[in-house]
Amino acid sequence: MVCRIAWRFVSLVLISGLAGCGFAPSSNLKTLQVENRRLGEEARALQAEVENVKTHTRQVENRLIQAEEQLAEVDSQRRRDRRSLAAFREEREELRQRLTSHPGAGRSAALARLVDRYANLKIDPATGIAKLETDVLFDTGQTELKSGAKILLEEFSAVMQDQQAQHLKVMVVGHTDDQREERMEGAKQDQTPWQLSTARAGAVALELIRGGLDGQRVGVAGFASHQPIVSNESYEARQRNRRVEIFVVDEDVPVIGMTETLLNLY
Repeated sequence: MVCRIAWRFVSLVLISGLAGCGFAPSSNLKTLQVENRRLGEEARALQAEVENVKTHTRQVENRLIQAEEQLAEVDSQRRRDRRSLAAFREEREELRQRLTSHPGAGRSAALARLVDRYANLKIDPATGIAKLETDVLFDTGQTELKSGAKILLEEFSAVMQDQQAQHLKVMVVGHTDDQREERMEGAKQDQTPWQLSTARAGAVALELIRGGLDGQRVGVAGFASHQPIVSNESYEARQRNRRVEIFVVDEDVPVIGMTETLLNLY
């Protein structure tokens, strides 16, 4: 189209030249001049349109380049994500192999089922040991169970008599705070923290046995004040440390003092 207008423009110029030489009337000359100006304006408009098209084309090309760069970055990120995922899976498999090769692994299927059923138990799969998350608390110097403890122990004893838990062992561990013996309200004068911690564990064990748990599956230990879970700086903290913990142990996990798990020592 530009070429066609240009050719017409050249023709008009030639005709105008001829008219100037006397070959065309003046009226035709004016007409040709008007037509020449119109064609010139059209040519300039077309040239501007061409420039606009070129500018638009460059913009489209720039956007295309940016899109290609973004796509390349997305592909690169996807490759990094795949490598990270592969590394995570490798790490998880390595951890699984370490756990399965641990002496306590693979022996706590019954315990794992019990944990799934009883929400208050928290298991360590590497050792085959679970702990009752709710500790039994005692008042200062006392070995009597606090209010509400019997209900918890009755429920736990019933759970431990279930068929899927009948081979699991129970260890009851007592603790005291760091208060000196003579400052323990209601404590016997000759009662040491060791005696108090084991007496508390014994009280909990007896309550479990009263609930129907076989005494052959139960062990008792005391740590006095040497295993606090928080600092003894306040009454509330000392109350938390005066506790009895209940552990559930898989049947194949050795327990010190239980002959059935330490046969080579007898």
